[in-house]
Amino acid sequence: MIPASFIQELLSRLDIVDVVERYVPLKKSGANYVACCPFHQEKTPSFTVSPTKQFYHCFGCGAHGSAIGFVMQYKGLTFPEAVEELAGWLGLTVPYERGRAQGSEPARPTLAERMLDAARFYKARLKSSPHAIDYLKRRGLSGEIAARFHLGYAPDAWQALAEIFAEYDTDASLLACGLVIENEKGRRYDRFRDRIMFPIIDGKGAVIAFGGRTLGDGEPKYLNSPETPLFRKGEALYGLPQARQAIQAEGCALVVEGYMDVVALAQFGVGHAVATLGTATTPAHLKQLWRHTRRIVFCFDGDAAGRKAAWRALEAALPTLSDERSVGFLFLPTEDDPDSFIRREGAEAFRQLLQRPLPLSEFFLAELASPLDLASAEGKAELAHRAISHLSRLSAPLLRQQLIQALARRADLPAEEIARRAGLPAFPRRPAPPPVARMRTRPHGIERTLLAAVLDRPERAARIPLAWLANDHAVGAALASICEAICHGELPADNVGALLEHFRNTPHEELLAEMLAETEVEKDASVEMETVFLDALERLRERRLAQEIEALTAKARSTGLSAHEQRLLAQLLAQRKGRPGDG
Repeated sequence: MIPASFIQELLSRLDIVDVVERYVPLKKSGANYVACCPFHQEKTPSFTVSPTKQFYHCFGCGAHGSAIGFVMQYKGLTFPEAVEELAGWLGLTVPYERGRAQGSEPARPTLAERMLDAARFYKARLKSSPHAIDYLKRRGLSGEIAARFHLGYAPDAWQALAEIFAEYDTDASLLACGLVIENEKGRRYDRFRDRIMFPIIDGKGAVIAFGGRTLGDGEPKYLNSPETPLFRKGEALYGLPQARQAIQAEGCALVVEGYMDVVALAQFGVGHAVATLGTATTPAHLKQLWRHTRRIVFCFDGDAAGRKAAWRALEAALPTLSDERSVGFLFLPTEDDPDSFIRREGAEAFRQLLQRPLPLSEFFLAELASPLDLASAEGKAELAHRAISHLSRLSAPLLRQQLIQALARRADLPAEEIARRAGLPAFPRRPAPPPVARMRTRPHGIERTLLAAVLDRPERAARIPLAWLANDHAVGAALASICEAICHGELPADNVGALLEHFRNTPHEELLAEMLAETEVEKDASVEMETVFLDALERLRERRLAQEIEALTAKARSTGLSAHEQRLLAQLLAQRKGRPGDG
């Protein structure tokens, strides 16, 4: 673990503008700096860096964080790796420690810490394994690519991880994160043995799972971590942290099926590929990719299994499409996958194929029509019948209209009839305008106003009476946590970036980032934030006063008040009327 005090010191000595400008050219815009977002494709800058608050936020894709978060997201690093890199810029040595809970018992490592320890172990073992290194060299991979994807090697031993985990036989977290397996006799052994290890890293830089590739002819060829509290296979994409920059540069995300496909393509300079971990493409996968690009190309083998996988990807994509987004399909020769093709034919040949993917519309109609006899009336009717249910799920109105017209020509039916049966308008004069973004209704407006003021200047937290806050909702709980952390000296009162890092991976993280973004948009230069803060404090005092009066009044009606409580009620009523009590 890295001490929180060191993280605070590091962020206090860094300027996030200097950090971001090492990778992205920034332009001054008022008090902040702006650029086109490095994490998704855009033409108009929506990426903002605040030097006063020391955080960044993209109003397009929602990316946000401190200087540490930026380096993690931009370079695909884990949290400790990003801290190490930034500390190196300043000539600082990162201190590591094992945290302790209250008392003398050691704090239990989190699952993420266990996975990070394992990733480091596997990476170290790769360096000392000629067998594994020779395998990667034969696959054409360089040491640079192996390091970029944090590749490792799981030794050919039943309990190799016992070397780094002292409580190997008893620690429940090793089972929970899928690193070890326990048999019916209670005997434990490593899940991964004699395999090249591919760490799967999430958007926040944490190792959440592993994929292991056998070096020989053993089965299964690829072995994945099981689903755990950290890892859901249907939501994770392998290689996305490493591919983000290339996706933005290419204006396209390339989706392949295997770990080695991603790594091999990167070795040949095709860096915008990600993999779906051997599972079908899901809407959750697509949701992640649409944050970074408006164009996705799926690359599959040309055999029956590849076309079946492509069709499942098409079905997942239909509800996520808009007329600004496009999906294409690239089918390789049946004997090839991206790894074998690019190693045999080279990067230029692969890039030429990428220039000519099959559009979704063509694949859609060709796949539906492939088993049918379109020379017959029955075949044409079946084609229309098959297409109708899919058309109703397609959310891009102009593309849907084009498909209806193309289908009408092939099925020899009126477009209006196909649209009617699908429950759709045949020829809308114009696409429906996008829904107007509405602010979610936010109850407890006093706490929200106070939180906005604290995020503007964290030192204001020390002036808020904790006992007056309603913390039974997300905004109040976040505000109370900030106030406690600052009052107890756990947070500096002048660095919003440090505040974000303090609440990384907590229930408050997303809310705080959202609020920070909103305060940047909503701030009115004509209204002094200090005035807003003081007004909210007064409303908080009035609410507290009303609550105390209500409680005493209710007690007076039910059981009666003591003499002391009667005097207190009189004082509170006098305060509410603006007349001080008699003390």
